Amino acid sequence: MKTRSIGIGLMGLGVVAGQVARVLLNDNKMQILSEAAGRPIVLRKIKVVESDLSRPMVKEIDSQLITVDENEFFDTSEIDIVVEAIGGEYPPFKYLKRALAAGKHVVTSNKEVIAKHGVELWALAKKNKVGLHYEASAGGGIPLIVLLQQDLVANQIQSIHAIINGTTNYIISRMATEGVDFSNALKTAQELGYAESNPRNDVDGIDATYKLAIIASLAFRCEVRPEDIYCEGITKLSNRDFQYARELGFSVKLLAIGRQEKGSIGVRVHPVFIPEDALLAKVDGVFNAIQVEGDLVGKLLFYGQGAGALPTSSAVVSDIVSAAKDVVCGIGASFNWKLEPGKTIRPMSELETRYYLRMEIADKPGVLAQISQELGNNLISIFSVIQKEANILTNTAEIVIMTHPAKELSMQKALFNLKRLPAVKQINNFVRVEYIE
Repeated sequence: MKTRSIGIGLMGLGVVAGQVARVLLNDNKMQILSEAAGRPIVLRKIKVVESDLSRPMVKEIDSQLITVDENEFFDTSEIDIVVEAIGGEYPPFKYLKRALAAGKHVVTSNKEVIAKHGVELWALAKKNKVGLHYEASAGGGIPLIVLLQQDLVANQIQSIHAIINGTTNYIISRMATEGVDFSNALKTAQELGYAESNPRNDVDGIDATYKLAIIASLAFRCEVRPEDIYCEGITKLSNRDFQYARELGFSVKLLAIGRQEKGSIGVRVHPVFIPEDALLAKVDGVFNAIQVEGDLVGKLLFYGQGAGALPTSSAVVSDIVSAAKDVVCGIGASFNWKLEPGKTIRPMSELETRYYLRMEIADKPGVLAQISQELGNNLISIFSVIQKEANILTNTAEIVIMTHPAKELSMQKALFNLKRLPAVKQINNFVRVEYIE
């Protein structure tokens, strides 16, 4: 008797989906994947939008495989696994719900949908006894999700420190090592295809926030939504911040940070000063890295290419094989994710850390005393003060202040009041300090 093949329905034909399609249409690759799954894997239908029809790749694909009609796609017989690689929240969220409700296993690389609706989709998958696979949604080519779901399941995860956006890490690396300004570094990133023409999701920290919501939800076993996460991008960073960071023994990185303490969880995405000898400080270019600390395993560092068509498609195809194995074995939702009750999201105002503060002030006696008094009024102690630049024409000077550990709420109050001092012409930047090994 002929063995029934496992049917794949692919949604999308963009950068990632196109690479996945190339793998699924490659006979040599498919033989390897089919052997790994235990049954032949066959691509049965590709759902595209009208604009995709002009892509050169469409001419290389059998026209019978292509459809722009949603109903035709879902009515295609013998599709066991729906692979969504469209991106964005809608219509993918609708498509994923329809696939799961129809009893089809789902593979997706969609970070936004999983970050915003992962709990609902997981419940729907469990109800219909099918799998929801999303390895490519958080770490790209870094196999992080499966590690949190399986390999580290015995651990109580205590902290996450992650560089999980290759675009911003590339921009920061160029600003740090070559002294180029933000706009030029961004322009080069766009020319190289690392950044979109509208780079907001990357440079404003939104992409990293989606990924942290997914990772933190799994690691801390509770629902962490994007709106729970404090988010700040890299657009305020200037070359002077990198110069002063080096002089003070720090590197600058955009970090996604999650920390679990006494039943509460702190989650935040923002630029930080980290010690220049920290492992994460040495992660440059478009590479990503995630440091996870568990109570049993200690600290682990995962490093690799987190974005791009090839590493992301690698994660998607790996999920396809995993889902195919579930189909062969008759397994439904193979991952049993349990939300632990009683956990709360700790507000950003409760953070306690050191701060870097760069400001332009009037260059005259008594100004530093006014600033010190205002900080002291908010229980903020100064660790060091450096005056670097003076402008004789405007009679102003630039100073850099490093504080001792202080509460975020106190720092925000102090910043508000400092801006109102006549002697403070401008607060140019303020960056939090994160000490990690």
